[in-house]
Amino acid sequence: MYRLLFGMIGITMLVAAGVIRPIPEKMEVNVQKVELGWMLFSDTILSRDNTISCASCHNLADGGDDGLQVSVGINGAKGKLNAPTVYNAVFNFRQFWNGRAANLKEQVLDPIQNPLEMGQDLDTLVKKLKHHKHYKKIFLSIYTDGITKENIADAIAEYEKTLITPNAPFDRFLKGESDAISQKAKKGYRLFKMKGCIICHNGINVGGNLYNKFGIYKDANSTSLGRYEITHREEDKYVFKVPSLRNVALTAPYMHDGRFKTLEDAVVFMTQYQLGRYMESDEIDAIVSFLKTLTGEMPKRVVHRP
Repeated sequence: MYRLLFGMIGITMLVAAGVIRPIPEKMEVNVQKVELGWMLFSDTILSRDNTISCASCHNLADGGDDGLQVSVGINGAKGKLNAPTVYNAVFNFRQFWNGRAANLKEQVLDPIQNPLEMGQDLDTLVKKLKHHKHYKKIFLSIYTDGITKENIADAIAEYEKTLITPNAPFDRFLKGESDAISQKAKKGYRLFKMKGCIICHNGINVGGNLYNKFGIYKDANSTSLGRYEITHREEDKYVFKVPSLRNVALTAPYMHDGRFKTLEDAVVFMTQYQLGRYMESDEIDAIVSFLKTLTGEMPKRVVHRP
């Protein structure tokens, strides 16, 4: 079901359709909700022991992830998967590696409750925030029903919508600025299309818009079962949401289990296990050069790790 056909006709159709699109300059948002969401995103009050915030695992000063193989939650608990970047997450068709959340708003409450992350009971969190004079006033100025778990998720999701990174060199290239990327990067982009990478990594987020099996041509030895953990269907074993490649040069380590420290190693693995083909070292180098052009402009306001 998830095995892809890499025929030249299919690749040609994708290329002709212009499958990679530039990120927009801005998003339409509710400014008041964004301000509240920014405060909550960076506040450790969300965690059970007041030690972990959203920004702890999503360092916006450096790629929107935490740079660890797996994240560390309250009491030093280690997660099971690599934390994806929060940058441009608004463009993903689903959230989390196994796609269990349909959108940002659904995604917000999961890590707050996860015992390996923030370990917080939502009813307890609502009570904590209601006893916080500052938050109580702000929530009531925005929401008629004040502090609720739904409104907490709504505010944080609204803030996360602003975490986009437009004007990457490749975006400028797509808009007609031919010198925005190097000749090596242009070669890498051609290879990216010709070799079939673009079949999964396309759209505005250069990924993040479909599921695929991890290890199509070889067993990738994944300890996580991916979508199967949600659907319990045999065909969903080792199937994950294809990650976005936006800002990928900043988000090592790579894969859902953080097994690779370098882009080069990640690309070599993908060519063999996902594409079923060999590439020369200069081809790998060119594709990596292209991937580095996907690093965009970070928002002016960033939340630094607590």
